[in-house]
Amino acid sequence: MKRQKLTVEPRKVLGKKVKKLRREGVLPANIYGKNIKSIAVQIPLKEFEKIHKEVGETGLIDLELKGELKPVLIHNVQFDHITDLPLHTDFYQVNLKEKVKTAVPLILVGEAKAVTEKIGILLQPLSEVEVEALPEDLPENIEVKVDHLANIDEQITVGDLKAPQGVTVHTDPSQVIVKVTELVSKEAEEQAAAEAAAAAEAKAETAEGEAPVEGAEAEAGAKPEEAKTEEVKKDETKKEDQA
Repeated sequence: MKRQKLTVEPRKVLGKKVKKLRREGVLPANIYGKNIKSIAVQIPLKEFEKIHKEVGETGLIDLELKGELKPVLIHNVQFDHITDLPLHTDFYQVNLKEKVKTAVPLILVGEAKAVTEKIGILLQPLSEVEVEALPEDLPENIEVKVDHLANIDEQITVGDLKAPQGVTVHTDPSQVIVKVTELVSKEAEEQAAAEAAAAAEAKAETAEGEAPVEGAEAEAGAKPEEAKTEEVKKDETKKEDQA
């Protein structure tokens, strides 16, 4: 892996006062490591962003401080949740002869046959794995070839990975990296919506055809009886007049 060089300066501004540094385009940072006392440093934000974009957290960097080079890895970058700009970072100083653990991103290579033939879609639930290696052996990423995935439910797990020589993967081998799932087509979505609408309409029609409630029956049945009583009264009055 190529070695990038980055120059930092000692930092005297600490605590909440570092907000002033950020406003000036300067990123506060710390250097730490095994049996190493933490050192507060600072670096121009734009220089850090450029290097971080190239090497991520697995690329070894030669950090220069007061003319001395320190082999480090970028660790624990904190970002502003609104601007997505780095707020702080740590530089982990390593011993080139001792193995270190870090997360390495997984890169999908190729296109699954199931996708090209529109049989299914490819999901990637896992995007990185934890590895252990000597600092100079750490890979920038691990490639995952997906061309051979042709059927529904076919998958690739961590156990299927072929790690570079000298690299040990510590993530659970049973974890799924990618998997082919059923394709939900536009036609299928429209059909499901049509079936739901038909079911709702049938339910509404059933409700309209149900018998009236008991109170309604009583009220409706009372009217003919009332009409009959009026007719009887008129007939009785007529007979009395004739008498």
